[in-house]
Amino acid sequence: LGSPDWDKTKTRVRGAVKEIAHELVELYAIRQNKEGYVYGPDTVWQKEFEEMFPFEETEDQELAIEATKKDMESTKIMDLICGDVGYGKTEVAIRAAFKAVQEGKQVVYLVPTTILAQQHYNTFAQRMKDFPVRVDLLCRFRSPKEQKKTIEDLKKGMVDIIIGTHRVLSEDVKFKGLGLLIIDE
Repeated sequence: LGSPDWDKTKTRVRGAVKEIAHELVELYAIRQNKEGYVYGPDTVWQKEFEEMFPFEETEDQELAIEATKKDMESTKIMDLICGDVGYGKTEVAIRAAFKAVQEGKQVVYLVPTTILAQQHYNTFAQRMKDFPVRVDLLCRFRSPKEQKKTIEDLKKGMVDIIIGTHRVLSEDVKFKGLGLLIIDE
């Protein structure tokens, strides 16, 4: 500390932080000038689906759910939902995905690992089982033949929610009506 190397490092870091801050301001300015798809109010199925949640929502979770729906029902491009492990972000994502599917839109849920993709697939499939929603998985746990079938069905609009790793970003993956992208980092 206090050495010339330390001063150089601090100066370099300050410059990098300023550059990142400038890029973020530019990005948010662009986002403010764009309009997203406007979803309608909750349907009877949405309310029924939400009532089937087997746990009691936390106050923070309820606020996040309402904020997400408000964003979906406006022209505003949606903001991020942040929270610690166990916060309930997956339930917020499930409800947003279900809302999008109610309007005939497809949903991509992008996750960083294959294990997490499988876990989210299981959760989504279980939660949606009583509704006409097709949830599918696209990751290395699926054979090339299964992946090919899923990709064909995505193009035709037969898959409502696709959960997967970076594989969902491949050039051969096309959608009939993508309406929501959820990124779980």
